[in-house]
Amino acid sequence: MNEKVVAITGASNGMGLEAAKLFANKGWKVFAGARRVEKIPRDADRIVALHLDVTNTDSNHAFVTHILKEAGHIDVLINNAGYGEYGPAEEISMTKIRNQFETNFFGAVELTQLVLPTMRAQNYGRIVNISSIGGDVYMPLGAYYHATKAALQQWSDVLDLEVAQFGIRSVCVQPGGTQSSWGTIALKNSHSNMRENSAYQPLVDTVSAGLDRFMQRSVKASDLAEVFYKAATELKPSLRYLHAFGDKFMVNVARRHPKIFRKAIIIAMRYFEKQNTSK
Repeated sequence: MNEKVVAITGASNGMGLEAAKLFANKGWKVFAGARRVEKIPRDADRIVALHLDVTNTDSNHAFVTHILKEAGHIDVLINNAGYGEYGPAEEISMTKIRNQFETNFFGAVELTQLVLPTMRAQNYGRIVNISSIGGDVYMPLGAYYHATKAALQQWSDVLDLEVAQFGIRSVCVQPGGTQSSWGTIALKNSHSNMRENSAYQPLVDTVSAGLDRFMQRSVKASDLAEVFYKAATELKPSLRYLHAFGDKFMVNVARRHPKIFRKAIIIAMRYFEKQNTSK
């Protein structure tokens, strides 16, 4: 058990991909899972690319079984797989809402349940749950995305209380805007999830303009990978890891001054609406 082993989900893009490369460069054995497995770099010594669909129970079992068969143990599980099913809360189909929870929340829950027996047996383990500042802050069109991240954080905190006695910790990383395909997918979904002649068309146009501008000022995925590594290896871990000052500021305002935060969102929406209509 001298070689450290990390399992990373959603490792074909953005933060997950950069984290896989970072852990490998630091000497870890990385088991990188994703649906688009062909996008994961192959490294015979350090990175093992595995197909993984976190919404599929058989896939989750196969992923963990492969790791334990090859490596014999798992030191860290990074639950990174996720996406934004954006759109009007009234109009997103229940099928898509359920898939949002299956991907962002239930997949992490099931994989964690699968690795915990091994972690308890070895008296050590770290569960790193990739939430978002969206677990505390919010914006229109992101109702179900925000709900999954809030659920992930509450679940992670309860889990941490339960498993700390076994030398295991469960922590959350809360990225803000990050340079990846996340924003493009969320924007695309916000339009495709509208019904024909939707009353929410002006709102979707306004939020799209604001979200697009926000994502343009995003930090690099490689910067967040460093935060992943800190959350996975720090001897006395925090329950929450945030990167940028702006992220920390927004989360603190949302937690401590919810009325002020709501007013700020409304003001920002009016600004982007004005900018959008003046074009």
